[in-house]
Amino acid sequence: MNEKWLVGIDLGGTTIKMAFINYYGEIIEKWEIPTDKTGKHITTDIAKAIDSKLEELGLEKSKLSGIGMGAPGPVDLENGLIYETPNLGWVNYPLRDHLELETGLPAVVDNDANIAALGEMWKGAGDGAKDIICVTLGTGVGGGLISNGDVIHGVNGAGGEIGHITVVPEGGALCGCGKTGCIETIASATGIVRIAKEKLELTDTDSILKEFADLSSKDVFDAANQGDYLAEEVIDYVTFQLGLMLANVSNGLNPEKIVIGGGVSKAGDKLISKVEKHFKRFAFPRVGAAATITIATLGNDAGVIGGAWLAKTKLMNNQ
Repeated sequence: MNEKWLVGIDLGGTTIKMAFINYYGEIIEKWEIPTDKTGKHITTDIAKAIDSKLEELGLEKSKLSGIGMGAPGPVDLENGLIYETPNLGWVNYPLRDHLELETGLPAVVDNDANIAALGEMWKGAGDGAKDIICVTLGTGVGGGLISNGDVIHGVNGAGGEIGHITVVPEGGALCGCGKTGCIETIASATGIVRIAKEKLELTDTDSILKEFADLSSKDVFDAANQGDYLAEEVIDYVTFQLGLMLANVSNGLNPEKIVIGGGVSKAGDKLISKVEKHFKRFAFPRVGAAATITIATLGNDAGVIGGAWLAKTKLMNNQ
């Protein structure tokens, strides 16, 4: 009965995922609250949500030992600052200080992709490996790099931004980051759809994809599974670029596991087998032999579990 719990928090654009998690990484209770789009009331909303959930469970705040939270954008881990999250209007925002002030609990914050990577390392597809590349293929392409159990942050918090590795040096599509030719413009759900639409415009070949008024990346993979030539061309191009990028990152890190998550990863073996083929081609032989490419297993729970891991490891000295 004296076991303490950790609070894992994953800040998203639409909802804030929250969970009470024990020191073994098991979720005791999880729930969501809406994200305040102005960014002004987020920490207050979190504090109220924690208090309400404790009251609902008939527990005191002393049951909780600390908070680990992930947020979009580069993070100054030492000072708990979010350098910039444009969608919330945050610039050099002292998230950790606000969180501790509002909740009365010690807190640690990191980038949302990083805590998802930590979650997969601890309780997911990482399966205990301490050298991992996590890549999330969703609306964009996110990344988390873990070396010897620690997230690589870099000098100003932008370490692990593998979604913005340039794979088309000249004439690439414009990325949301302001550069062109990033892997995000190709291997994200939006990138896959863009490439498919461009190919449809340039060919008279019959394709299942012409039947979709509102084409999705899932439609492209489904069509490829049915033997649609144009869809297969798109998937071959996307997985070629993704395999090349992951090989180049891996040549610098020599990971044990490469974990692929996000909505696009639901394509499963079709995605993995093709990426793996190109990865093996471009990776340094010893690097390629050491790494296993696998699908993430935690889904939407990766962030809160990673947040709990962060709290457990970074706040332990303060208990």
